[in-house]
Amino acid sequence: MNCVSPGLSPNYYIELPCLFYLLYRYSYYIKKFVYLQASKREKYIMDITIAIPTYNGASRFPSVLEQLQKQIQTETITWEIIVIDNNSKDETEKIVKGYQKRWEKSIPLEYFFEAKQGLAFARERAIQEAKGKLVGFLDDDTVPALDWVYHAVQFARDYPRVGAYGGQINADFEIDPPKNIDKIIGFLSIRERGDRANQYHPEVISLPPGAGLVVRRKVWQDCFSGSSSFIGRVGNSMLSGEDTEVLMYIYIKGWEIWYNPKMKLIHKIPAKRLEREYLLSLIQGSCLPLFPLKMIIAKNWQKPAIAFKTVFGNLYKALRHQIIYRKQLKDDIVLECELQIYWSRIHSFFYYLNRAIKQSCKKR
Repeated sequence: MNCVSPGLSPNYYIELPCLFYLLYRYSYYIKKFVYLQASKREKYIMDITIAIPTYNGASRFPSVLEQLQKQIQTETITWEIIVIDNNSKDETEKIVKGYQKRWEKSIPLEYFFEAKQGLAFARERAIQEAKGKLVGFLDDDTVPALDWVYHAVQFARDYPRVGAYGGQINADFEIDPPKNIDKIIGFLSIRERGDRANQYHPEVISLPPGAGLVVRRKVWQDCFSGSSSFIGRVGNSMLSGEDTEVLMYIYIKGWEIWYNPKMKLIHKIPAKRLEREYLLSLIQGSCLPLFPLKMIIAKNWQKPAIAFKTVFGNLYKALRHQIIYRKQLKDDIVLECELQIYWSRIHSFFYYLNRAIKQSCKKR
């Protein structure tokens, strides 16, 4: 075959028919090469990654692993489990490695150490290391139902416009809680929103907790690429908001946030978390980020009204609550916690202003 055009140098020019012939002849090898290269780049090949962030949780997370080993209806699901050790000082690493030696190989169990203290860093590390299209977060004191993984994956298939979703979380108290605990039980990451799937409303900070949260990995990465404004509870600080912040950014990008009642969790709540000092600190740390979080989705014209309502609306509620229940506040921890909610919401406005001033000074 004459593959050289008339009058052109044979060293540099090849006729198109000859080129097509070569491509056709070696097409199988070209396709295989491209596929292998794509496979190397794309490590996210599983349906879901179950991530367990833990800090000094050596006595807690084994029960989570034990329950994950017993999951049912996962025959057609590809999944893995990763433990994110958030700078623990106990035997977390040793225990995980012990599990790895006797673990069912069809479900990978991986261990990663994250030295930066804070739940926000642990969750971000989980997103980076995950091989799943979905990432389901389980706290080290939450025990999933035997079909939790199945329903987590199935919900994503049934609701393609949902970017993140949480499940039904029931409490397992070590001691009997106060009779009126339902008024503040949401602060303990308990969610019981009925037996039907329903949508959360981020515009009023109605969102699932990080415990039991499932998120589409790519949605997280596309919507929240920066560092978190809140790192989570570290040391003596009870300031939270890191999970809510991510969900707010997912929401403003057009994704829906839902509640899936079929994803059932048991949250173990030790007696210590029902003590007065802990509950008051928990509520204060949970409410402080309220105003900054609202500013993420608020339009400029809405901000003055939100600020007015946050300060004066909660001031009215606090004074009214104190007047009505002044004789019972000393003896009723839940009533005292409700009062703390109102004062902490007011404080959240000034917390936001203080942060804004500091950030402005840094830029200068």
